[in-house]
Amino acid sequence: MEWEEDILRNWVYRYLWFTIGVIINAFGVAIITKAALGTSPISSVPYVLSLRFPWSLGQFTFVMNLLFIAAQVVLRGRSFQPVQFLQIVVNLVFSAFIDVGMQALAWFEPDTLPVKLVALVLGCAVLGCGISIEVAPDALLVPGEGVVGAITDRTGKRFGSVKIVFDVTLVAIALCLSFWFFHGLNGLGLGTVISALIVGRFVNLFNAHLPLISRIRLLRAVPALQESE
Repeated sequence: MEWEEDILRNWVYRYLWFTIGVIINAFGVAIITKAALGTSPISSVPYVLSLRFPWSLGQFTFVMNLLFIAAQVVLRGRSFQPVQFLQIVVNLVFSAFIDVGMQALAWFEPDTLPVKLVALVLGCAVLGCGISIEVAPDALLVPGEGVVGAITDRTGKRFGSVKIVFDVTLVAIALCLSFWFFHGLNGLGLGTVISALIVGRFVNLFNAHLPLISRIRLLRAVPALQESE
């Protein structure tokens, strides 16, 4: 039936845009990391680990996100929706494209502060754009946001407040690992703070002024069932 085809097409487009957003996110993380001022809070632990052990940033990101998914299962219990296991696939795509982005930018080694700052802001803008596109179709949760949502539901606290504590905790863990492994600050820096402060602003900017976001949001509306004549 025609309405069934419309629903299927709607579903495909929503998940396609979600996937595109995730891939853009991965490249945003790669650009921020290559700016060499410290990576984003959500990537801080994997990045420090990648500087110490022979695994890539993407590989450590994949492992960490698997832990986030497992935490959601534990925190939500029976209310955990099976469809959210697709976060594993999302995690695989996101982690793989972080490494693709890092390899594509292997030539980029900024050696002056102005160039590093420009790269950092560009990376934050790309990440903000990816987040806006990823969230717009309301398809799936990414593991980091999923575990924050699970903690929010379990504790009754506000999502934003939990997100701040979550990010600060990750940075604190990365900081401890940095001093443990390298006896100093490595993989964290001004860029970590700046990205924490401005990525959300870019998200708001794209949500308000990028027409594409509004068009993607329209995909959330499932076509109404038509009565057969």
